[in-house]
Amino acid sequence: MPISERAKQFMPFAALKGLEEALIQKERELTLSPRKKLSDHEEDRLDRLLRQLQKGDRITVQYYLDGEYLTVCGRISLINASQRFMLLGEDTVLPFADIYDIVIVERDTENTAARRGVRARGCSD
Repeated sequence: MPISERAKQFMPFAALKGLEEALIQKERELTLSPRKKLSDHEEDRLDRLLRQLQKGDRITVQYYLDGEYLTVCGRISLINASQRFMLLGEDTVLPFADIYDIVIVERDTENTAARRGVRARGCSD
C-alpha cells in the first residue's frame, strides 16, 4: 500500500456530519438567558445614571445581547440621547434599552478627555 493511501486510514472521520454543530447550537440555546425586567426603582436609577454620563467617562456596563448578558468596560466616546444609544471606544454601540446596569469607574472632564484622546480601555487600567 502506498504511503499516501496509508495516511488516509488515520485521518479523522465524522460519522454524523453536522452533529458537532448541532450540539453546539443546542448547548447555546440551553444557556440563553431571558431578558430581565427592571423594577420601576431600577429603571429610575438607570435613567439618572444615563443622564449623568459624559463623553470621556470610563464605565462598566452590563447589557443584553442575543440571549445573554455581557459586561464591557471602556470610555464613552459618544452619547446620543435623542436616538438613545452610546458608543464605548470606537466600535461598541450600546442601545439604552439593552443596558441592565452601569458603574461609573472614573469621571472625566471634557478637557482631560480631549488631552488623552477617547479610546476604549480595559477594566484594569
